[in-house]
Amino acid sequence: MSSEKYIANQSTRSQSYPDESRIPSEVESQIGTNTEKHSRSQGEPVLTTETQGRQSNGQDHGQDNLQRAQTAGEDSSDSIPVEPLATMASAATPIYSVFTKHQKRFIVFMAAWAGFFSPVSGNIYFPALNPLAKDLNVSNTLINLTLTSYMIFQGLAPSFFGDFADIAGRRPAYAVCFAVYIVANIGLALQDNYAALFVLRCIQSTGSSATIAMCSAVVADVATPAERGKYMGAAFSGSLLGPAIGPVIGGVLAEFLGWQSIFWCLTILGSAFVLVFAVFLPETARTQVGDGSIPPKGWNMSLMNYLAVRKARRTNPVVQLPSQEEVEALSLKRKKAGFPNPLRSLYVIFEKENALLLFYNAFLFAAFYDVGAAIPSQFAEIYHFNVLQIGLCYIPFGCGSLLAAFSNGLFLDRNFARWCKRLNVKIKKGRDQDLTHFPIEKVRLQIAIPAAYSTAILVCIFGWILHIEGPLAAILVVLFFTSYSMSVAFNVTTTLLVDFYPKSPATASAANNLVRCLLGAGFTAAVIPMIDAMGRGWTFTFLTLFLIATSPMLWLLYFRGMGWRQQRLAKEESARKMEEEKTSRLDGGESAGADKPPPVRGGIPEMAGIMEAEHEKRKTHGTHVPGSISPRTNADKKQQEHNDEGDFGITRTFSYESGF
Repeated sequence: MSSEKYIANQSTRSQSYPDESRIPSEVESQIGTNTEKHSRSQGEPVLTTETQGRQSNGQDHGQDNLQRAQTAGEDSSDSIPVEPLATMASAATPIYSVFTKHQKRFIVFMAAWAGFFSPVSGNIYFPALNPLAKDLNVSNTLINLTLTSYMIFQGLAPSFFGDFADIAGRRPAYAVCFAVYIVANIGLALQDNYAALFVLRCIQSTGSSATIAMCSAVVADVATPAERGKYMGAAFSGSLLGPAIGPVIGGVLAEFLGWQSIFWCLTILGSAFVLVFAVFLPETARTQVGDGSIPPKGWNMSLMNYLAVRKARRTNPVVQLPSQEEVEALSLKRKKAGFPNPLRSLYVIFEKENALLLFYNAFLFAAFYDVGAAIPSQFAEIYHFNVLQIGLCYIPFGCGSLLAAFSNGLFLDRNFARWCKRLNVKIKKGRDQDLTHFPIEKVRLQIAIPAAYSTAILVCIFGWILHIEGPLAAILVVLFFTSYSMSVAFNVTTTLLVDFYPKSPATASAANNLVRCLLGAGFTAAVIPMIDAMGRGWTFTFLTLFLIATSPMLWLLYFRGMGWRQQRLAKEESARKMEEEKTSRLDGGESAGADKPPPVRGGIPEMAGIMEAEHEKRKTHGTHVPGSISPRTNADKKQQEHNDEGDFGITRTFSYESGF
């Protein structure tokens, strides 16, 4: 779509105020009397009820909420804020997330920490391959099969857990993943035969691999498209750092404490994460808590949330729920947690724009793993390094990935701002942006395409330095820049995938994991035989030519991706409307409405019982039943008008105390 059409489309959207921390006077004047606007965050809801004759007190409370909203995000404290404070937003473009800047950083840090476990568990294992083969009395070929099986399950497991995380929430998915992961590590540390090693490595991969998919899901929960780049880079710093420092840690542990210490180390690290996770990490899934202001339920609550609930119930026994409108709106999004459907990831893969993005990202990932997998055998042969020295050679790999994780986020956000300025589109800070008619493919791929070509060239240079057995310093420098360019490309393509599926990011990321891990497993298994058959230089030259030959996939997405995405969204919207119409017909339609009382607007469960009793009483005494076609008396009309004002004249103010 042309820039002019996009600008025209944006002009119909609601006004975005220049100073997002300030609230216009016309909005401010509504705070005291509006019963539906709440200043809430995760924890226990506390009720303050006031009659209409005391609305002035409600206005004072509204002013307090306004002052809190205006200071949200301005907290300069280094500690984690106690409450996520919401700022007021227009009806058309509400606040995207009530979490403050410091809370978002903590949430993203936890996502990065969780995403660290899957790659580090795969790569920390490299230095222990020879000792394991010797202790278990098996060949190196059989030991290498545990690497391939790990990557296969690394691709398959997120298809289950990604869908589960989008339905049940992030916290339940994390809890299940780490329970499986910790048990598997304990078993690996205690096992003494190859069969147990093989099976437990598959279970270990199953538990840890979904955390990478949930990295992007958590970022999509709390970050708008305008700020998604920097948060996505930070969230994936753990998964990019893992392959680099894993062999270093594994080499030290295997050399001095034995290979069993590797799995005890992973057990301790996983348990430390679970401790912090259980106490502090809030639920962020928008299907469960909306923008973060809807109270979580059950195991979606952190320990701090639970303690806040108990404290609030002791100190304020009159508890108010969210309004009926909010509950109904959220119930449309919430799905009953059931057995995850892995086919949802396949649906993502089969869309044209997704297939191009996912498969080229998988090709880059395969090249990344080929470089990493070739280092142990080639460095031992060329430079005669031991296990510890080989592990230390991965440090430049880690430094490049870490630098890319943070610098690339700035590039993405600045390019997004540049395109918004070019199209005369105002960035709505803290609010979601409609990307339907926005060329997000071009915004992201303008950074990914140069990084992809740089990666291809650097892979070729790496291979020929190995071929001529060049100086170690030269190859370490090339490893740094190769890791940097590859990580930039990974980060951009993953961010773009989340832009495509902001409502089900875990499922989309699971599709990404499925494609790249399965292809990566095949390429990793083939790289050493290719080096033996073709030589070092020509093997990596082949990889370079393959990356260049498949790069038109990105260009096709660059020029035609927006149109394909719009077609997919239109098809999904049509299917959604048809489903709503079908549900409406199944619920009874208009005919059933004549026998039901009007809906309760306030959302208090007790009110529903009162209304039902009143309805039955009127039917028994022959009084007009609301919703019937019989004439209404003046008393009925006054009663209906009185009910329409709120919960029988009660003006409610809703606040929400957080334990986070």
